[in-house]
Amino acid sequence: MKFVCEQSAIHEALSIVSRAVPAKSPISSLEGVKLLLNKDTLELTGYDLELGIKTKIKVESEDCGELILNAKLFCEIIRKMPCGNITVTVNDGMQTLIHCENAEYSVMALSTEEYPSIPDCEEGELLSFSQPLLKNMVNQTIYAVSVVDNKPILTGELFDIEDNIFNLVAIDGFRLAVRKESISNGNKFNFVVKAKALSEVAKLLKDDDKSELTLHVSKKHVIFEIGEYMVISRILEGEFHNYKGSIPDKHQTEITLKTKSIIGSLERSSLLINEKAKGPVKCLFKDGTAKISCSTAVGKLNEEFPIEITGPAVEIGFNCRYLLEAFKASESDKVKMQLNGSLSPMKIVPVDGDDYVFLVLPVRLGN
Repeated sequence: MKFVCEQSAIHEALSIVSRAVPAKSPISSLEGVKLLLNKDTLELTGYDLELGIKTKIKVESEDCGELILNAKLFCEIIRKMPCGNITVTVNDGMQTLIHCENAEYSVMALSTEEYPSIPDCEEGELLSFSQPLLKNMVNQTIYAVSVVDNKPILTGELFDIEDNIFNLVAIDGFRLAVRKESISNGNKFNFVVKAKALSEVAKLLKDDDKSELTLHVSKKHVIFEIGEYMVISRILEGEFHNYKGSIPDKHQTEITLKTKSIIGSLERSSLLINEKAKGPVKCLFKDGTAKISCSTAVGKLNEEFPIEITGPAVEIGFNCRYLLEAFKASESDKVKMQLNGSLSPMKIVPVDGDDYVFLVLPVRLGN
């Protein structure tokens, strides 16, 4: 088995598919990239049983065959090879020669016999999205995904599609993020995709409005088809939190403010907070002014900036990082904050429209 390919083409493909390769696995073949050669097409696959990434590149060959090469080693070998054509030759004993100009490596490949089969996209429902749209939706919500495994279902995001409305939802028990968009699909879909897979999907999505991706949804897996790449993810099992019932539909106090002002203040507050010096950031919204303060063993900060406020004044405390990430995700010059006192969640919505809702739970302030 022999093929010739461009160094840049195989390096790019390897860099992406190897993100799905585990550093260590009880199945040794999973620590490698699977190469499947079918004449002038080389398919590369990385898989960790939950996440898979697959792509194809053009090569020069008349052969067919398959093998597995250690992902980390193969990727580094290709990366350090000179630019130009790379020749890969595999003999019957799985000895693999990787040659480019005056450099030649000899490494052992593995058989693909123990490599698990990856779900295909021949069955299931189909969905299509604009690439920049889904990229924006993921980037605005993924910060609120749970990073602990107490409730595995919350380590993913909910795709909730019904009556031509698509809600992408993340929740970790302390904050909630919902990104809403109108789409042309009247069917009902409801499934949860692990955040790790969505993060890899977002990296592959383009900003070109004309670019689309296709989702293949089956009972246990979802496959994102993005150009020449396919990202395969296991659908998380369980019942997702009733997010609609958690979003307050009324408020006593509404505040309109510049996101730049609150983000800057929270970033300055974060300088005083670390693992040894923890403390909330205190917010007092009153008489057209936001007063932000933070006091820890490191030091103190007090500052204020103008706001528009209707309703009673509110003094409320938050985890600084949780609040900061929500405002950064808004991607708006101005936002509205809606409050029901100092012990209820803060609701962050756009000044115009309803394309996102962010909730952040407060923390109790001491005397």
